[in-house]
Amino acid sequence: MEIKQLSFPSDSPPLCVIAAVKVAGISIPTVTCSTSTPFFLFSNGEKLHGTFVLLRYIGRTAHLYGYNEYEAGKIDEWLEFSSILSSGPEFEKACASLDKYLEVRTLLVGHSVSIADITIWSGLTATGKRWESLRKSKKYQNLVRWFNSISAEHGDLLNEVTATGKKAPAKEQLGPEIDLPGAEKGKVRGRFAPEPSGYLHIGHAKAGLLNKYFAEKYEGEVIVRFDDTNPDKESNEFVENIIKDIETLGIKYSEITYTSNYFPELIEMAENMIRQGKAYVDDTPREDMKKERMEGIESKRRRNSVDENLKLWKEMILGSERGLQCCLRGKLDMQDPNKSLRDPVYYRCNPKPHHRIGAKYKIYPTYDFACPYVDAKEGITHALRSSEYHDRNAQYHRIQEEMGVKKVLIYEFSRLNMVYTLLSKRKLLWFVQNGKVDGWDDPRFPTVQGIVRRGLKIEALIQFIVEQGASKNQNLMEWDKLWSINKRIIDPVCPRHTAVVEELRVLFTLTNGPDEPFVRISKKHKKYDGAGEKATTYTKSVWIDHADALSVSVDEEVTLMDWGNAIVKEIQKDQDGNVTRITGTLHLEGSVKSTKLKLTWLPEISELVSLSLMEFDYLITKKKLEEDEDFLDVLNPCTKKETAALGDANMRNLKRGDVLQLERKGYFICDAPFIRASKPIVLFSIPDGRSK
Repeated sequence: MEIKQLSFPSDSPPLCVIAAVKVAGISIPTVTCSTSTPFFLFSNGEKLHGTFVLLRYIGRTAHLYGYNEYEAGKIDEWLEFSSILSSGPEFEKACASLDKYLEVRTLLVGHSVSIADITIWSGLTATGKRWESLRKSKKYQNLVRWFNSISAEHGDLLNEVTATGKKAPAKEQLGPEIDLPGAEKGKVRGRFAPEPSGYLHIGHAKAGLLNKYFAEKYEGEVIVRFDDTNPDKESNEFVENIIKDIETLGIKYSEITYTSNYFPELIEMAENMIRQGKAYVDDTPREDMKKERMEGIESKRRRNSVDENLKLWKEMILGSERGLQCCLRGKLDMQDPNKSLRDPVYYRCNPKPHHRIGAKYKIYPTYDFACPYVDAKEGITHALRSSEYHDRNAQYHRIQEEMGVKKVLIYEFSRLNMVYTLLSKRKLLWFVQNGKVDGWDDPRFPTVQGIVRRGLKIEALIQFIVEQGASKNQNLMEWDKLWSINKRIIDPVCPRHTAVVEELRVLFTLTNGPDEPFVRISKKHKKYDGAGEKATTYTKSVWIDHADALSVSVDEEVTLMDWGNAIVKEIQKDQDGNVTRITGTLHLEGSVKSTKLKLTWLPEISELVSLSLMEFDYLITKKKLEEDEDFLDVLNPCTKKETAALGDANMRNLKRGDVLQLERKGYFICDAPFIRASKPIVLFSIPDGRSK
């Protein structure tokens, strides 16, 4: 059975597989396709899918998989390690680990080039300038020596692979190449314009990262502009935290501006439009105005004289009782099928002081009026808007025509919608104000700060948005996919620790265990030296979870993880059937492969730390909220669960934001580190993408 062809996604060629095929001397055609993973098509029609699966197949058939089972196992370790090379901040840690490993080795495994060498070489090559800059420095001399050796031995073949990599889109590009209509290199100027009425959420992140993408692609720039036209909702707190979130997302901006900078010009523009007969002051009650717009009925004030409008306009500027009854409307077309063009509101009265400029103004422009003007004034070439605003694009351009300013091109993209998630800032504010969450950075919130506090790496969010590109399809996205990407980033590098649930925990006494406790030093992550080391104490009695204690039976042989086997001799229970104590004997010569139960355990010592393990659920119980549905009707009554536990003494060194894995319990992020013995370390559970 021969390999007929290698197929892979057009935007992400598997360089390591292509390199392995060339080094193995296998001649097969390559084909790009829409599949999400590479695959081999065989002569009999069968297929093999997945990068590592293909690498292992090539390794075994071309004798690039070591000369014994141990070497094959080491190669498997390096294949898993290779994913770290694309995990953003962990890249240099990976290089440092490789450099140290290669101090006394010529190759990664054994004495001949293996699939491991080819995979790591390809991973470094794929990072482009990032690796090349390190390669030119003297920081990782052992790693560079090894890399140059592989390049020299298979130079001609690997140069072809390097060329393939240069043709591929950069890793941080948003999916396949996306073109911006009318864009010219060096002349694109975009704007990311959040309203400071809440913290940035995952939906805003998509808009911000798309602006970043186009600015980089066309060698242009992006500015940040605060759309601060509604003093009822806005505050300096939101401004400060939005700037923090933008920096967290890695969006580089050339300047920060505010719509409020243009208030004098906008008032002057509005007054000029009144004088030109392009706008009028209307005192129609808001609900009546809404009804008239829907039905295409002109306001009775539409035919006011310029003098009447200017008189009422001055009342609006003063914020008088009469002025507060009025608004300024554009005189467009009340019969237009597009209802957004039916005399939209340009200005409203609001006596509340502005968070930035105080009580200077009593009138404020609407977004519909201010945005077209400020975009043109600031030289924006392309305004990115989500497709939910599609019907208002015509209004945007019509208002620019009425103002006599330069037309700005609009680029649409789909809004990011997530299952079981509210993205309305008004609704999120309700949760904050009513104490349903602990603040805008609550780990149950879809805000940038909330999801980062929950344990999401920004590179996972970027990769998630990258895969969507600038699609205009309205998709409801699953959180599981995002958390799965996150797991692939944190698992290869996060340290392993041990915890036992405090309630009903059971003491397992080993009659032949050590009479005196002793300590061993081991790696926090068996496959990643960069995670550091930990000290484990071995004692005659150990704590295990009650759930595990219920699973064992007398005379059963079990494995105590990272120690060895033990044989259960006696199980004591109370009248309710709860296990209270277990007695057994160590059987360290026993095979860990033959046991059914692998138990996590903690030594019976006073240095154990108290833990509070926090799990979170969605704030609402419905996947998608319809427009006519009230979110209050689908509130989840229980969104937080706390479990008291004990943890190993090494966890005293955790810092806030550290990510770890608790053996057999999942991934966690430290939210409150160790302060004193009486105060528990708070760990937030990080979803791993497997729906519960």
